[in-house]
Amino acid sequence: MTDNNQPIEATLLGKRTEYPKQYAPEILVAVPRRLNREQYDISDTDLPFVGADAWHAYELSWLNHRGIPTAGVLKIVYPCNSQFLVESKSLKLYLNSFNMHRAKENPDNGLSEIKNIISHDLSATVGAQVSITIHNHNAYNNATDPFKDYAVLESLPECQDIETSTYQEDPSILIPSTTEQGTMHVASHLLRSNCKITHQPDWGSIFIHLKPGTEGNAPTPASLLKYIISLRGENHFHEEICEMVYIRLMRLFNPSELCVTCIYTRRGGIDICPSRATSANLLPLQLLQSETITEKLARQ
Repeated sequence: MTDNNQPIEATLLGKRTEYPKQYAPEILVAVPRRLNREQYDISDTDLPFVGADAWHAYELSWLNHRGIPTAGVLKIVYPCNSQFLVESKSLKLYLNSFNMHRAKENPDNGLSEIKNIISHDLSATVGAQVSITIHNHNAYNNATDPFKDYAVLESLPECQDIETSTYQEDPSILIPSTTEQGTMHVASHLLRSNCKITHQPDWGSIFIHLKPGTEGNAPTPASLLKYIISLRGENHFHEEICEMVYIRLMRLFNPSELCVTCIYTRRGGIDICPSRATSANLLPLQLLQSETITEKLARQ
């Protein structure tokens, strides 16, 4: 909690804030991950998943040693076992504090200098090593799509006639299939939740890899889609939504393999893409490596 008894997350969110006129690392706000995990009995010292959070920041610019603006797409990746996550508005303000920052003279227009500063500041904020890459305007020329083989739930025949009136997260919506299920690779572009503090809508896509365990249980596609729709009224950060869905599926169906990835739309010049899995080999590595760029979704 902050000094005025407001949540740490509300330090900047929902408040009118002036953009800093010069480099301002002190504006970064660290939010303890345990604040949300406690309600799902997730222990920070014994996480039931592996994963990372990938952030794309599209509003990074600074001045080179000649005073000429330089810009790039900043990709930030840090592990889900970090003690803290960085609050998104504070990151936006922090990155904009570089707008009038003049880099020292060097052969790459200050890119290595800016990269080192940001890496140091964010690693100190989240309490873990942060991997960052600043991509130029050609970055998407060789982009890949790690989810190209996923079936979109809302396009499946069995999901065409579903009805629902539940818009608060309700795990009882999830119904086990009565037929034998193979490994599910499904997606939905109907993901919507709301900011934890401002309650502004956050739009995105969700990708789920689920391999049934020895009991052979998996949710029906229709019930899974209705469950995803039920997140529409939830007020959580993006990382929290991803972990909530993962925990519900794991505890209800006990799959032998599970990976949940949420790719949220850009808001405030930043998109956030968390991914959680039972093992590292299931994670979408192209998404979770700062050096690589994946294809943009329509909402991005």
